Amino acid sequence: MNPSANGWIKKLLKEVKANPLFLNLDDATFYEALRDCGFIYGSNLDVVLKLFTKEDLTEEELCKINLCLALLHTHNNATTEIPFVESVIDFYTEISEKKASFFEELLGGKKSNEQLEKLIHKRIQIDSNIITKNFNYFIINALLYIDVLTYSYYLNTKTITTAYIKNIEATIESVSLDVLNSKEEKNKYDESLIRLIESSLRFQNHTHISYEDAISNINTPLEKQYILDLACMAAWTDKTIDSNEKRFLIQLGQDFNIETQLIKQSLETVNTFYTKHKEDIAILGSKNIVQSFYSNSSKMVKKLITRNSKRLYKELKDSKELMVLLTQSTVRDLTAEEQKKVQDQLLDIFKSIPSLAIFLLPGGAILLPLVVKFIPKLLPSAFDENRIEED
Repeated sequence: MNPSANGWIKKLLKEVKANPLFLNLDDATFYEALRDCGFIYGSNLDVVLKLFTKEDLTEEELCKINLCLALLHTHNNATTEIPFVESVIDFYTEISEKKASFFEELLGGKKSNEQLEKLIHKRIQIDSNIITKNFNYFIINALLYIDVLTYSYYLNTKTITTAYIKNIEATIESVSLDVLNSKEEKNKYDESLIRLIESSLRFQNHTHISYEDAISNINTPLEKQYILDLACMAAWTDKTIDSNEKRFLIQLGQDFNIETQLIKQSLETVNTFYTKHKEDIAILGSKNIVQSFYSNSSKMVKKLITRNSKRLYKELKDSKELMVLLTQSTVRDLTAEEQKKVQDQLLDIFKSIPSLAIFLLPGGAILLPLVVKFIPKLLPSAFDENRIEED
């Protein structure tokens, strides 16, 4: 099976149909399998449950297969008479109607395997030439399970609201901040990532939701387990989980009413996974994962803005207030209200530029402060009247 060629989903569905192991697994066991193969951590190193031989599949191809299998397992365990392919396309159609989506150009016409293949490819990686492997797997693909949770909610309620997605994302951001802040010692990269997340809260009007609100947002066992595992991954960013972080993670699990054994399992699994696969995950080559994230994100954002600078400048000229705020950001810190205006207006502009669609994805808001940092430096000098050229 070749997930980079047409027809792979049809072949996948045929092979899975004859596999009793896949068909008979409960949600909790299947989730553990997704975690073991790296899907939950955003580093896909094998096919979930080893249903197929890995052979020479790339990480992107493995991610495509695992996302499709996760959606398929969710569909099979739900009460619905709508066929899988049609159901998933309906789901993404509903999402695109609720918020801006880079799927829109793919959602017209007859619902087919080929259309779903294009959707999954688009969801996994927008453009392999502009998104670095480290960034793509560490942030975007680590949040793919939100799609699975949202799809489950969609199947159970027959509808979807932005509130559901917003609550999950807000909780992830809140808990990630709390984990980073619980570190006994924070280096400059930890501090940078904390500031990035704090200034990137898209849905809460720049108000960091409280820990209690974050906990109350999460209801199902799978949602709770996923948030805990992401928190464990965030704690492991400096390749160790210190005593403060461990206490925080244990308390988080207890507040979610997760069994003690499952909390310990989450802590052990993240350590085992990254230690075992340290030679297979490119991002672990850095002395500090947060440093690698920050460095690669900065390079990627700069490349995106550079390649789209002419079109971006044209769009910015029509937004006088945004131009003024971006110019002022070079000489002073913007207020929370001004930052919110900048983010909202930038996102509106990004909707019209396909290459910048990454900022509309889950987790993309974390990069917006970097955008504000680079735009004044990369656009024509007339944009910044106070600009002084460096020697």
